[in-house]
Amino acid sequence: MNHRVFALGLACLASFATLGANAQGLRAAPAGGSSPSLSRALSAPLALPTATARPAVRQADYIVAVVNSEPITYNELQTRLARVLQQLAGQPNPPPRALIEREVLERLILEKIQLQQAEQNGIKVDDLAVTQAEQLVASQNSVSREEMLHRLAQDGVTPERFRQDLRRQLLQQRLREREVDARVRVTDVEADAFLREQTGGQALAVELNLGHILIAVPENPSPEGLAQRQALAQQVAEQARVGADFAALAREHSAGPERAQGGLMGLRPAERYPELFAQAVQNLSIGGVAGPLRSAAGFHILKVVDKASNSKLPPITQNRARHILLRATPQLSEAAAAARLADYRRRVLAGQADFADLAREHSQDGSAKEGGDLGWAAPGRYVPEFEAVLNALQPGEISQPLASRFGVHLIQLMERRQVQPSPREQREMARYALREKKTEDAYRQWAQELRARAYVEYRDAP
Repeated sequence: MNHRVFALGLACLASFATLGANAQGLRAAPAGGSSPSLSRALSAPLALPTATARPAVRQADYIVAVVNSEPITYNELQTRLARVLQQLAGQPNPPPRALIEREVLERLILEKIQLQQAEQNGIKVDDLAVTQAEQLVASQNSVSREEMLHRLAQDGVTPERFRQDLRRQLLQQRLREREVDARVRVTDVEADAFLREQTGGQALAVELNLGHILIAVPENPSPEGLAQRQALAQQVAEQARVGADFAALAREHSAGPERAQGGLMGLRPAERYPELFAQAVQNLSIGGVAGPLRSAAGFHILKVVDKASNSKLPPITQNRARHILLRATPQLSEAAAAARLADYRRRVLAGQADFADLAREHSQDGSAKEGGDLGWAAPGRYVPEFEAVLNALQPGEISQPLASRFGVHLIQLMERRQVQPSPREQREMARYALREKKTEDAYRQWAQELRARAYVEYRDAP
């Protein structure tokens, strides 16, 4: 579970702004051509209703647009418009009301299209996820859920209407995750280039410890002899890539001077390695294998055993957590999975079960065989809702069940530490930031394509 979602926020109710951007991964791109202030209002920060934020007086309703046979009404438009106007109140040089109304209508059209697409794709949101979203909105406003619902009721918003709006937003979120987020990729080369850009073009001071196997080739070898040496080098490299003991391979096959040390060349600045070696491993993570590489001495196989950085970047907070993941199925709803995980939590806290044993037995994540251990993780590694819960835990504490796009989780924070980011971690943080940018660009393009395929009919007032 190593994915990341990025957020700007979707419009919520007339009396609320957006639902928890960073924590729930909900967002929508600003409408093209909007002024900056209008774009911010369309994706405004979360706010509880104020005493003056009353619903607009409703007039006789009528249809203002039809989206693939589904109507958008005048009252829907005015309700959303009232919220945006409230966000813009007091700002200098606000856009003309006609422009605001047009942009709000376009946002409603896009939301309607996305909800229709989510329904066609069979995307559903269980009550558990909606309840989580409710609790999130309350916590972001520093009030209890009961106080939040009380304020909403004073503003004319029923709990049922509020939950319905949250459910629609979660449907849009899950559609975007499926259609856009999962398709965005960032290569190591892109991440490194972005990192250099963000650090003013200065290259990172990197030290490497490489494992080295030399398959020696004599001078003036015969074609047959050269082919045999190359075939052996290829075989050894493939064994190293699939996890064979590199030190054992080095002792058996290498003709290099590091053979007795299992091929280890020692930690040294990257520039002190042969240029052939440094270039071959510059984009590899720890554990990566390069080769066979041809030189005058023969064929080389390299493994990145360790990387370290001499950069003086500020330390980062890392969390080491473990989790149990249950995936929702037609036979197991999110609510049923959450109830099962809540029972696991009760048993662990009562000393009746061990978290790691339960993870090995029941978790449906790849970490199950490790007792659910996810290892040390830098900020940004997990989806926002998972990371928000993890960051709120103290070492040893176990969360309540949490629903995400992957299923339902039970999370335990094992340890927390401050460390200097390694080159690998710096690259990963750059990857997350670049992925956010690429995801937003991909979303805008996808939304434009979705809008272009839809049938939209505008209607004048009667």
